[in-house]
Amino acid sequence: MRIVRAEVLGFCFGVNRAVEMIETETRQHGELYTLGAIVHNAHVVEALAKGGARLVHSLDEVPGGGTVAITAHGAGEEVYSEIRRRGLRLVDTTCTIVRRAQQTAAKLVDEGYFVIVYGEADHPEVKGILSWTAGKGIATLTPEVELPEEARKMGIIAQTTKKPELFARFAQALAERYTGKLGEIRIVDTTCPETGRRYQAARELAAKVDLLVVVGSRTSANTRKLAETCRETGVPTHHIESAGELEPGWLAGVDLVGVTAGASTPDDVIAAVVDVLHRFGDMKDGSRDRG
Repeated sequence: MRIVRAEVLGFCFGVNRAVEMIETETRQHGELYTLGAIVHNAHVVEALAKGGARLVHSLDEVPGGGTVAITAHGAGEEVYSEIRRRGLRLVDTTCTIVRRAQQTAAKLVDEGYFVIVYGEADHPEVKGILSWTAGKGIATLTPEVELPEEARKMGIIAQTTKKPELFARFAQALAERYTGKLGEIRIVDTTCPETGRRYQAARELAAKVDLLVVVGSRTSANTRKLAETCRETGVPTHHIESAGELEPGWLAGVDLVGVTAGASTPDDVIAAVVDVLHRFGDMKDGSRDRG
């Protein structure tokens, strides 16, 4: 049995940058407090905690004069204001792609647009983007959404981890619904190209293998979407968080296994999954030889 990795998998630029920033900060200046999980992966959060990055969910948990880190998902304008008011030291690991989405939302509002974000309303990134709209924006996953009566122009953007093709479909449907009812409709693609590259690499891998294993946290939006992309190919797919979830029975009748991973999955977790798959494969092949 052979195991093949996707051409693009694991840490994206934004996640890698955030982790390196936290590691550098704790190494040089000691303990800090992350306002939420730096990335949606428990292995990463635990590793950073060992280095001195404490997870908190409110600025009230950060002592006076302490250092607070904003996560790669970004935060709202009010969070930055409160950090300044409290005199806390800031380490801002917001992904540059997320920052662009925030800036796009703010610019659209400044120009008189009501902003529609194609995304999950309860996701930290989306909450952060919406906070830059000054109350003149909403998040939705369906084009069947009603704009406030005072809206005269509409801007459509996306949660960065959404599939570009799904965003395009959503934006077209929403624009068609409001064409002729608004003065202007503007669509800005704020999806992350790194996420799209992982989806494409997963599709290419699926065309070659008998089984797909997707590694990454179930709380990670991009990993869940990656797993969905794999399942859509028709190839049997298992989404796991770590090597401990692998089962030998999945490999029955399988000659080629494909491995991919979400943008927040560290290399050592991927490597452990590949190692266990190799071990299971050796056991399977040995049993076949003895048979």
